[in-house]
Amino acid sequence: MATISAFASVTLDGVMQAPGRADEDARDGFRHGGWAAGYSDEVIGRFAAAGMGTTTALLLGRRTYDDLLGYWTAMPEPNPFTEALVTQPKYVVSRHEHVQPGYPNSTLLAGEAAETVARLKKEVGGALTVLGSGELVRSLHAAGLVDEYVVLVHPIVLGAGTRLFGDGDRVDLSLADSLTSTTGVLLARYRVR
Repeated sequence: MATISAFASVTLDGVMQAPGRADEDARDGFRHGGWAAGYSDEVIGRFAAAGMGTTTALLLGRRTYDDLLGYWTAMPEPNPFTEALVTQPKYVVSRHEHVQPGYPNSTLLAGEAAETVARLKKEVGGALTVLGSGELVRSLHAAGLVDEYVVLVHPIVLGAGTRLFGDGDRVDLSLADSLTSTTGVLLARYRVR
C-alpha cells in the first residue's frame, strides 16, 4: 500500500494559490500570483530535493499537471526540474475520462478523486507525492487519504486566495521535522496521527 504526502507552499494565512508566478492561477480575480518569489534559498532546495528523492510517483490534479509540466518543459535547458518532472511516474486525477495526459510516464485516474486515489493507494506501493493541486488535496484530506503534509509556510499574509484547507473535519497531526530557511520560510513535515 502506498503512502500519500501533500507538498504545498502556503502563506501564513494559508493561501496556496499561485505561489510561482503572476500568470499561474488568476481564478476568482486573484492578483497576488508569484507571492513566493524571493523566498527560495539553498535550505528550501535541499529540503525539497530530499523529499522528492523518496517519491515513487507524483499525484497531480489535471490543472496543476498541465501548468507545472507545461511551464517547466518550455524552460531552457539545463534547469533543475524538467528532466525530473518528465521522467517521474505521474498519476493525473481528473473527473473527465476524455483528458489525455500529454507528457511521458503519465497515467490518467478518471473519476472522483477520493475513489480513484483510494484504489490507487491500495494497488501500488511506495510514496506518492501531491504537488500543489489544492482541490485534489482538499478531496483527499476529506476522505482521510493523506498520510503526511509537507508545508512551506512563507512569512507573508495575503488576505485573499484559495487556501490549502477549507471547512472540514478535525485531523490531528504530529510534527515529524521542521527547519527554517534563511528567508524565514518554515519548512514542516506533519504526519497524520
